[in-house]
Amino acid sequence: MKSKDYVSIMQNILHLVDDGVHVIDKNCNSIIYNEFMANLEKMDVKDVLNKPFTQVFKNLDENDSTLLKALHHNKSTIKKIQTYSNKDGKEITTINTTIPIFSGDDVIAAIEVSKNITEIKEMSNTILDLRKEIVQPSEVKNSKIRKYRFRNLIGKSSNFKQIIDIAKKASKSSASVFIYGETGTGKELIAQSIHFDGIRQNKPFLAQNCAALPESLLEGILFGTSKGGFTGAIDRVGLFEQANGGTLLLDEINSMPYELQAKLLRVLQENYIRRVGGTRDIPIDVRIIATVNEKADSLIKQGKLRKDLYYRINIIPINVPPLRERKEDILLLADRFIDKYNSRYNKNIWMLSENAKEKLMKYEYPGNVRELENIIMGAMSMIDDENVISDKHILIDDVNNKTSNKHDFYDIGVTQYLEDIEKEIIINTMRIYKNNISKTAEHLKIKRQTLQHKLKKYSILDK
Repeated sequence: MKSKDYVSIMQNILHLVDDGVHVIDKNCNSIIYNEFMANLEKMDVKDVLNKPFTQVFKNLDENDSTLLKALHHNKSTIKKIQTYSNKDGKEITTINTTIPIFSGDDVIAAIEVSKNITEIKEMSNTILDLRKEIVQPSEVKNSKIRKYRFRNLIGKSSNFKQIIDIAKKASKSSASVFIYGETGTGKELIAQSIHFDGIRQNKPFLAQNCAALPESLLEGILFGTSKGGFTGAIDRVGLFEQANGGTLLLDEINSMPYELQAKLLRVLQENYIRRVGGTRDIPIDVRIIATVNEKADSLIKQGKLRKDLYYRINIIPINVPPLRERKEDILLLADRFIDKYNSRYNKNIWMLSENAKEKLMKYEYPGNVRELENIIMGAMSMIDDENVISDKHILIDDVNNKTSNKHDFYDIGVTQYLEDIEKEIIINTMRIYKNNISKTAEHLKIKRQTLQHKLKKYSILDK
C-alpha cells in the first residue's frame, strides 16, 4: 500500500472522531483535516486539504500558530486554551494539543487536536457570574439558596450521631475538613451544616465539583483569570476570591488533576492566590472542606490524590457511615421523605405498612440516603387515593434475598448466578442516577461502552 493510501484511510477514519484534527507536512501543506475541525472553523475540507497552510490561514503567523511552532521550532503545546473567531465571526474556545512528528531527528509533520469547549467555557463563566451575584457577604442572610444546618440532618444511630458531634465541633473553628463517604450519604449536607452553623455563617459558602470541568477551565474557575493570560482571557474573579472569608467545598477533590492539586496545596500553605496569567499575589482567607467517595489510602495508591495535599486538608476527618450501617435511621428518614413529598405532590400519605417497612429494612441501599429518597418518591408517585405505602409500591428488588439461596445457586449455575447479581447492581445504580449512563458507569468504575453493552445484554432499558 502506498503512503498516500495510508493518508487517505487515516483521513476517512478521523472524520468519525469527535475532536478536530489538522496535520501539516514538512512543506506546510495540510494533509489531514477532518470534518469536526472543518465544522469548528466553518471551513470546507476541500478548501484546506492539500493546500498551503499559510495561504488558507493568512491571518496566522509563527507567533500565533501552534502548528507552525511545532513544525519549525519543534515546540509542543499541551492542552492550551485558545479563544478565536471562526470564519462566521463566532467566538470559539478550544483546548488544543499540538506536537511535531519526527522521523529520526527530522520533523516531517505537525499534528493538532482540538476539543471544542465553547459551551463549557460559557457555562463556567455564567456559573462564576451568578455565584458572584448571589453570594456576596452582605447578601448571604437573604440568599434563597437552600442552606442545610445540623437540625436538618436526620439520624439517631450512634455512629451517625458521633460524626455529627465531630462536625459540630469543626464548625467552631476554621480548620480544613476532609469528608469521606459513599455516594449518596449526604457529605455536602454535612459540609453546609459546618458552615451555616459555624463561625463563618455570615460569609460566602461556595461548592465546586472537581470532576465537572477539564483541568484548564477548573484552574480558572478556582483562581480566576487575568486579561492576556491566554488568548481571549479577561479579568475574572475566581471561587477563592468570591469565597474570601467563607468556605469553599471541593467535591470529589480526587478528580482534580494531579498538577492542579499541587497548585492548590501551595495556595493552602501560603494563603494567597495568583490568577491564571496574572502576576499579582492576592491574599485570601478561605476554609476548605473536601469530599471523596473512596477511601483516601486507596486514592493515594492509585495516584488520584496527592499525599501531601491529603495531609494538609485532613485536619478534621469525618467518615460518613453508609445507610446499611445505620439501619435504625431508615424508617426515620423514610417518614421525613414522606412528609417532604406529601407537600410537594399534594398527597396525603399517612404511613408505611408493616410489609413496606420490612422490605425497606432488608434492602442494602448501594445509593445510600439518596436512593432511599428516590424509592420513597417513586412509591408516592404510584399512589392515587390510598393513604398507606404498601410493599407493592416499594419498587426495589432485594438482591441479597434473590441470590443468597444456595439451592438457587446450584440450580442455575455460577454463570447465571453472577449475571443475576451484576444485572441487579446495574439496575439499582441506573435508578439512583435516573438512567444517566455516564454517571452510572463512573460509579460502577467501568467504561461507558462496557455499560452500554451490558444494558443491551440484559435488556435493562427496554423494559
